[in-house]
Amino acid sequence: MIHPTAIIDAQAEISDTATIGPYVVIGPNVTIGPESIIEPHVVIRGPTTIGARNHIYQFSTVGEATPDLKYHDEPTELVIGNDNIIRENVTIHRGTVQDRGITQLGDHNLIMAYVHVGHDSIVGNNTILVNNTALAGHVVVGDWAILSGYTLVHQFCKIGAHSFSGMGTAIGKDVPAFVTVAGSPAEAKTINSEGLRRRGFSSHTLAELRRAYKIIYRQGLTLDNAVQRLEGMVKETPELQMLIDSLSNSERGIVR
Repeated sequence: MIHPTAIIDAQAEISDTATIGPYVVIGPNVTIGPESIIEPHVVIRGPTTIGARNHIYQFSTVGEATPDLKYHDEPTELVIGNDNIIRENVTIHRGTVQDRGITQLGDHNLIMAYVHVGHDSIVGNNTILVNNTALAGHVVVGDWAILSGYTLVHQFCKIGAHSFSGMGTAIGKDVPAFVTVAGSPAEAKTINSEGLRRRGFSSHTLAELRRAYKIIYRQGLTLDNAVQRLEGMVKETPELQMLIDSLSNSERGIVR
Protein backbone atom coordinates (compact mmCIF):
# COMPACT_ATOMS: atom_id res chain seq x y z
CA MET A 1 0.00 0.00 0.00
CA ILE A 2 3.09 2.27 0.09
CA HIS A 3 4.65 3.10 -3.27
CA PRO A 4 8.40 2.42 -3.37
CA THR A 5 9.17 5.99 -4.47
CA ALA A 6 7.52 7.50 -1.37
CA ILE A 7 9.93 9.00 1.18
CA ILE A 8 8.68 8.32 4.72
CA ASP A 9 10.52 9.25 7.89
CA ALA A 10 11.17 6.43 10.33
CA GLN A 11 9.29 8.36 13.02
CA ALA A 12 6.06 8.51 10.99
CA GLU A 13 3.23 6.13 11.89
CA ILE A 14 1.25 4.87 8.90
CA SER A 15 -1.74 2.54 9.23
CA ASP A 16 -1.38 -0.78 7.48
CA THR A 17 -4.56 -0.02 5.53
CA ALA A 18 -3.50 3.47 4.36
CA THR A 19 -2.44 4.00 0.74
CA ILE A 20 0.61 6.17 0.03
CA GLY A 21 1.15 7.10 -3.62
CA PRO A 22 4.28 7.77 -5.69
CA TYR A 23 6.70 10.52 -4.66
CA VAL A 24 4.88 11.36 -1.45
CA VAL A 25 7.08 12.92 1.26
CA ILE A 26 6.10 12.28 4.89
CA GLY A 27 8.18 13.77 7.69
CA PRO A 28 8.68 12.79 11.32
CA ASN A 29 5.87 12.93 13.88
CA VAL A 30 3.17 12.30 11.28
CA THR A 31 0.37 9.82 12.00
CA ILE A 32 -1.95 8.64 9.20
CA GLY A 33 -5.02 6.61 10.12
CA PRO A 34 -6.78 3.59 8.57
CA GLU A 35 -7.95 3.59 4.95
CA SER A 36 -6.64 7.08 4.24
CA ILE A 37 -5.40 7.67 0.70
CA ILE A 38 -2.48 9.99 -0.02
CA GLU A 39 -2.14 10.68 -3.75
CA PRO A 40 1.18 11.32 -5.59
CA HIS A 41 3.45 14.24 -4.74
CA VAL A 42 1.73 15.16 -1.47
CA VAL A 43 4.00 16.59 1.25
CA ILE A 44 3.04 16.04 4.90
CA ARG A 45 5.07 17.64 7.69
CA GLY A 46 4.69 17.04 11.41
CA PRO A 47 3.64 17.09 14.10
CA THR A 48 0.47 16.16 12.18
CA THR A 49 -2.25 13.66 13.00
CA ILE A 50 -4.56 12.52 10.18
CA GLY A 51 -7.51 10.30 11.06
CA ALA A 52 -9.33 7.57 9.16
CA ARG A 53 -10.59 7.48 5.56
CA ASN A 54 -9.19 10.83 4.51
CA HIS A 55 -8.35 11.33 0.84
CA ILE A 56 -5.63 13.88 0.09
CA TYR A 57 -5.05 14.65 -3.57
CA GLN A 58 -1.87 15.37 -5.47
CA PHE A 59 0.40 18.36 -4.84
CA SER A 60 -1.20 19.31 -1.52
CA THR A 61 1.03 20.42 1.36
CA VAL A 62 -0.31 19.44 4.74
CA GLY A 63 1.18 20.35 8.13
CA GLU A 64 3.83 22.75 6.86
CA ALA A 65 5.20 25.46 9.15
CA THR A 66 3.41 28.80 8.88
CA PRO A 67 5.13 31.79 7.22
CA ASP A 68 3.90 33.96 10.13
CA LEU A 69 6.99 35.92 11.19
CA LYS A 70 6.22 35.25 14.86
CA TYR A 71 6.74 31.54 14.27
CA HIS A 72 10.20 30.27 15.22
CA ASP A 73 10.00 26.53 14.56
CA GLU A 74 8.12 25.66 17.75
CA PRO A 75 6.63 22.12 17.75
CA THR A 76 3.05 23.10 16.96
CA GLU A 77 0.46 20.74 15.51
CA LEU A 78 -2.10 20.02 12.81
CA VAL A 79 -4.95 17.66 13.67
CA ILE A 80 -7.26 16.34 10.94
CA GLY A 81 -10.30 14.20 11.76
CA ASN A 82 -12.00 11.53 9.67
CA ASP A 83 -13.59 11.23 6.22
CA ASN A 84 -12.26 14.48 4.76
CA ILE A 85 -11.62 15.11 1.06
CA ILE A 86 -8.69 17.44 0.45
CA ARG A 87 -8.32 18.18 -3.25
CA GLU A 88 -5.38 19.29 -5.39
CA ASN A 89 -2.87 21.96 -4.29
CA VAL A 90 -4.40 22.61 -0.89
CA THR A 91 -2.15 24.11 1.80
CA ILE A 92 -2.85 23.62 5.52
CA HIS A 93 -0.38 25.08 8.04
CA ARG A 94 0.30 24.10 11.63
CA GLY A 95 -0.48 26.39 14.57
CA THR A 96 1.62 28.90 16.50
CA VAL A 97 2.43 29.24 20.18
CA GLN A 98 0.78 32.67 20.16
CA ASP A 99 -2.57 30.84 19.91
CA ARG A 100 -3.66 27.28 20.75
CA GLY A 101 -0.66 25.83 18.93
CA ILE A 102 -2.99 23.65 16.86
CA THR A 103 -4.66 23.99 13.48
CA GLN A 104 -7.69 21.72 13.38
CA LEU A 105 -9.92 20.21 10.70
CA GLY A 106 -12.92 18.16 11.80
CA ASP A 107 -14.81 15.42 9.98
CA HIS A 108 -16.58 15.05 6.62
CA ASN A 109 -15.23 18.27 5.10
CA LEU A 110 -14.71 18.94 1.39
CA ILE A 111 -11.68 21.15 0.87
CA MET A 112 -11.49 21.92 -2.85
CA ALA A 113 -8.51 22.79 -5.05
CA TYR A 114 -6.13 25.62 -4.11
CA VAL A 115 -7.75 26.29 -0.73
CA HIS A 116 -5.49 27.66 2.01
CA VAL A 117 -6.15 27.02 5.70
CA GLY A 118 -3.94 29.31 7.76
CA HIS A 119 -2.24 28.70 11.10
CA ASP A 120 -4.36 28.17 14.21
CA SER A 121 -7.58 27.99 12.22
CA ILE A 122 -10.38 25.66 13.29
CA VAL A 123 -12.65 24.16 10.64
CA GLY A 124 -15.63 22.21 11.98
CA ASN A 125 -17.54 19.35 10.41
CA ASN A 126 -19.40 18.97 7.10
CA THR A 127 -18.08 22.22 5.67
CA ILE A 128 -17.31 22.96 2.03
CA LEU A 129 -14.45 25.31 1.17
CA VAL A 130 -14.68 25.90 -2.57
CA ASN A 131 -11.73 26.46 -4.92
CA ASN A 132 -9.29 29.23 -4.00
CA THR A 133 -10.91 30.06 -0.67
CA ALA A 134 -8.28 31.37 1.73
CA LEU A 135 -8.47 31.45 5.52
CA ALA A 136 -5.97 33.69 7.27
CA GLY A 137 -4.63 32.71 10.68
CA HIS A 138 -6.88 32.15 13.71
CA VAL A 139 -10.10 31.75 11.67
CA VAL A 140 -12.96 29.62 13.03
CA VAL A 141 -15.40 28.01 10.57
CA GLY A 142 -18.55 26.47 12.05
CA ASP A 143 -20.21 23.20 11.05
CA TRP A 144 -22.01 23.03 7.69
CA ALA A 145 -20.67 26.41 6.52
CA ILE A 146 -20.08 26.78 2.78
CA LEU A 147 -17.53 29.30 1.49
CA SER A 148 -17.85 29.76 -2.26
CA GLY A 149 -14.91 30.12 -4.64
CA TYR A 150 -12.36 32.88 -3.98
CA THR A 151 -13.78 33.73 -0.56
CA LEU A 152 -11.17 35.53 1.55
CA VAL A 153 -11.40 35.51 5.35
CA HIS A 154 -9.46 37.96 7.52
CA GLN A 155 -7.55 36.68 10.53
CA PHE A 156 -9.49 36.09 13.77
CA CYS A 157 -12.87 36.05 11.99
CA LYS A 158 -15.55 33.56 13.00
CA ILE A 159 -17.76 32.01 10.33
CA GLY A 160 -21.02 30.79 11.89
CA ALA A 161 -22.52 27.34 11.47
CA HIS A 162 -24.79 26.84 8.43
CA SER A 163 -23.67 30.17 6.93
CA PHE A 164 -22.90 30.74 3.25
CA SER A 165 -20.65 33.12 1.34
CA GLY A 166 -21.08 34.08 -2.29
CA MET A 167 -18.31 33.85 -4.88
CA GLY A 168 -15.47 36.29 -4.32
CA THR A 169 -16.63 37.43 -0.88
CA ALA A 170 -14.11 39.31 1.27
CA ILE A 171 -14.94 38.72 4.93
CA GLY A 172 -13.44 41.09 7.48
CA LYS A 173 -15.90 40.64 10.35
CA ASP A 174 -17.73 37.74 11.94
CA VAL A 175 -20.52 36.01 10.01
CA PRO A 176 -23.45 34.96 12.24
CA ALA A 177 -24.82 31.44 12.08
CA PHE A 178 -27.33 30.76 9.26
CA VAL A 179 -26.54 34.02 7.40
CA THR A 180 -25.66 34.40 3.71
CA VAL A 181 -23.05 37.06 2.92
CA ALA A 182 -21.63 38.34 -0.36
CA GLY A 183 -19.55 41.17 -1.77
CA SER A 184 -16.24 42.89 -1.11
CA PRO A 185 -16.39 43.90 1.66
CA ALA A 186 -18.94 41.29 2.70
CA GLU A 187 -22.52 42.34 3.37
CA ALA A 188 -25.31 40.28 4.93
CA LYS A 189 -27.97 39.38 2.37
CA THR A 190 -30.45 36.90 3.88
CA ILE A 191 -30.79 33.64 5.77
CA ASN A 192 -29.24 30.59 4.07
CA SER A 193 -32.72 29.19 3.45
CA GLU A 194 -31.85 26.78 0.65
CA GLY A 195 -29.01 25.16 2.55
CA LEU A 196 -31.14 24.83 5.67
CA ARG A 197 -34.03 23.35 3.71
CA ARG A 198 -31.71 20.72 2.24
CA ARG A 199 -30.60 19.79 5.76
CA GLY A 200 -34.15 19.21 6.95
CA PHE A 201 -34.91 22.41 8.87
CA SER A 202 -38.68 22.80 9.26
CA SER A 203 -40.78 25.53 7.63
CA HIS A 204 -41.46 26.94 11.11
CA THR A 205 -37.75 27.18 11.91
CA LEU A 206 -36.98 28.82 8.56
CA ALA A 207 -39.73 31.39 9.13
CA GLU A 208 -38.41 32.19 12.62
CA LEU A 209 -34.84 32.50 11.33
CA ARG A 210 -36.04 34.98 8.69
CA ARG A 211 -37.81 36.90 11.44
CA ALA A 212 -34.62 36.85 13.52
CA TYR A 213 -32.63 38.14 10.54
CA LYS A 214 -34.98 41.13 10.25
CA ILE A 215 -34.60 41.86 13.97
CA ILE A 216 -30.80 41.92 13.60
CA TYR A 217 -30.50 43.72 10.28
CA ARG A 218 -33.70 45.61 9.49
CA GLN A 219 -34.98 47.23 12.69
CA GLY A 220 -32.10 49.54 13.58
CA LEU A 221 -31.44 47.85 16.92
CA THR A 222 -28.11 47.64 18.66
CA LEU A 223 -26.67 44.13 18.68
CA ASP A 224 -27.34 43.80 22.41
CA ASN A 225 -30.97 44.79 21.97
CA ALA A 226 -31.36 42.40 19.05
CA VAL A 227 -29.96 39.56 21.13
CA GLN A 228 -32.44 40.34 23.91
CA ARG A 229 -35.30 40.14 21.43
CA LEU A 230 -34.04 36.82 20.08
CA GLU A 231 -33.69 35.33 23.54
CA GLY A 232 -37.44 35.69 23.94
CA MET A 233 -37.97 33.51 20.86
CA VAL A 234 -35.73 30.59 21.84
CA LYS A 235 -38.38 28.67 23.78
CA GLU A 236 -40.45 28.21 20.62
CA THR A 237 -37.46 27.84 18.29
CA PRO A 238 -34.42 26.29 20.04
CA GLU A 239 -32.32 26.55 16.85
CA LEU A 240 -32.13 30.30 17.49
CA GLN A 241 -29.72 29.66 20.36
CA MET A 242 -26.99 28.89 17.84
CA LEU A 243 -27.60 32.27 16.18
CA ILE A 244 -27.61 34.04 19.55
CA ASP A 245 -24.34 32.38 20.56
CA SER A 246 -22.64 33.44 17.33
CA LEU A 247 -23.71 37.03 17.96
CA SER A 248 -22.73 37.03 21.63
CA ASN A 249 -19.34 35.45 20.96
CA SER A 250 -18.37 37.92 18.24
CA GLU A 251 -15.20 39.87 19.01
CA ARG A 252 -14.66 41.63 15.69
CA GLY A 253 -18.27 42.70 15.21
CA ILE A 254 -20.60 41.10 12.69
CA VAL A 255 -20.90 41.57 8.94
CA ARG A 256 -23.56 44.21 8.26
